[in-house]
Amino acid sequence: MAIRIGHGYDLHRLVEGRRLVLGGLEIPHSHGLLGHSDADVVLHAVSDVILGALGAGDIGQHFPDSDERYRGITSSELLKRVVTLMAGRGWRVGNLDVTIHAEQPRLGPYREAIRQRVATLLEVPAERVNVKAKTNEGLDAVGRGEAFAATAVVLPKAVDS
Repeated sequence: MAIRIGHGYDLHRLVEGRRLVLGGLEIPHSHGLLGHSDADVVLHAVSDVILGALGAGDIGQHFPDSDERYRGITSSELLKRVVTLMAGRGWRVGNLDVTIHAEQPRLGPYREAIRQRVATLLEVPAERVNVKAKTNEGLDAVGRGEAFAATAVVLPKAVDS
């Protein structure tokens, strides 16, 4: 198949006493995301979107939270493993679009740094990655400041094209 597309989503609860990691970068904030790994919703959504485009399941199948080997692992390391899998199947990222859903802190000042870091992890030029940040206007768990979520869409490209 010459054309594939993937959709990814992740959500984690905000808690005190954890670092806030988004797109592989630590963002100053009073709370961090709760999870078995560093709970980076951006990189989890990106990993899931790639796995989905490959027809290779999801991040939980590849790196289950029941496996102690992954406790405290960085999501950057998980994404690197997914990128290796993608390359091994003859694909690379054609373009990626990520939306971070969060109320606070405002993520505009960090958007370009997140974009650059994600592009580096994906081993593609930054022009192939887009990062947006949206609030939920006070609605649902994200809007109440209880959680962060991320959605992503990817269009992979065959290595030989």
